[in-house]
Amino acid sequence: MHNRFLKELKVLLVEDEERLSQLFQNAIGDYFRKFYIAKDGVDGLDKFHTLKPDIIITDIMMPRQTGLEMAEKIRESDKNIPIIILSAYSETDKFLNAIDIGVVKYFIKPYDPDELLDYISSLEDKFESKLIPLSDIFFYNKSTNALYKNRRFIALSKKEIEFMQLLIEEKHNGNYLLKNELIIKKLWDEDATKERLRTFIKRLREKTSKDLILNVKGQGYKLPMS
Repeated sequence: MHNRFLKELKVLLVEDEERLSQLFQNAIGDYFRKFYIAKDGVDGLDKFHTLKPDIIITDIMMPRQTGLEMAEKIRESDKNIPIIILSAYSETDKFLNAIDIGVVKYFIKPYDPDELLDYISSLEDKFESKLIPLSDIFFYNKSTNALYKNRRFIALSKKEIEFMQLLIEEKHNGNYLLKNELIIKKLWDEDATKERLRTFIKRLREKTSKDLILNVKGQGYKLPMS
């Protein structure tokens, strides 16, 4: 039985054969939080940058750009994202090239969906090591910009993610207080009002907790001291 860890993940499948990609989505897509499909390596690289998936599953032989060429470009900006190869090829040279690029797993078609899901489930410890504890129950994955409460994913808007990043960066630098003026400047512009900021924080607290976003009256906001 596949664990709820899979429900936290965004997966990008890169496959040029539409029939196969649809079969793939029908077989395992519902196990994940999001399951995206790209039609080739060029499309896959573009969606990697825009959709920020947690895991990439890709075929090798595709038009415009192969899966290995795409993986090599992805590795230029992300050294850690798991890349899984699905291929009808078993030649040693392709396997060795995949290792050199940093592919974490190589499945030969026809693949077993349960075996693939089991492997992805086994990556849980790898993802756990990237989690930053914000409190006893809140954790933030800095590599995927995902917030979790008791392992439950909390969807954040782009500005809410930017705000959480600011809080975490200030805490990391030893500046536990994120001042109102800096928040307004970073998220909007210097002409934005403090009332707009208060409304923004109120909505974020409704999603999370007032115990996560702490207010320092008249000055700004901070994370718990944990």
